[in-house]
Amino acid sequence: MADPARLDDTAVGGRLTRINELLERLEAAPGPTVQDALAAVRSLTEVYGEALARVLDRADPALARELADDELVGHLMVLHGVHPEPVATRVARAVRRLRDQLRERGADLELAGIDGQLARVRLTAKGCGAGTDGVLDAVRETILAVAPELDGVELEPAAGQAPAAFVPLETVTRRPAQPQGAP
Repeated sequence: MADPARLDDTAVGGRLTRINELLERLEAAPGPTVQDALAAVRSLTEVYGEALARVLDRADPALARELADDELVGHLMVLHGVHPEPVATRVARAVRRLRDQLRERGADLELAGIDGQLARVRLTAKGCGAGTDGVLDAVRETILAVAPELDGVELEPAAGQAPAAFVPLETVTRRPAQPQGAP
């Protein structure tokens, strides 16, 4: 049974959203008191990051991996630069998890590689009208959540597949010209 004093994932998400809203309001406000408040938040965050790093220094590798697998703790490890796994490992795991979910929906996902600060993926959707725009947004969000140090996620065409050609709508809907004098 869960400890009622602990926050579940939904409650954590709500708190994080509220924190972001409050910080945005603070950052938009002028004055030295606001700057002091923001400096206090930054300092407190640094101290908590140091505390997390010290916990990880004392944790055996199995516990460190288990902590890194927890979504909230893993995000904090990334935020504070103490995650025990390299970016490529975290991204590959996220892609594997997403791939399983996407295959159930008739799509497929592959990590093409990490090029500097950019993850490259191949995404295919099967079936008529199966688009990838919304799926790609979710893929980007998931990958950048586990590796926020990356600058972005780009889509590469699947192996042996050319990028989709753009056909302007007017070329499809325009009627052919009639010869002069034709009815």
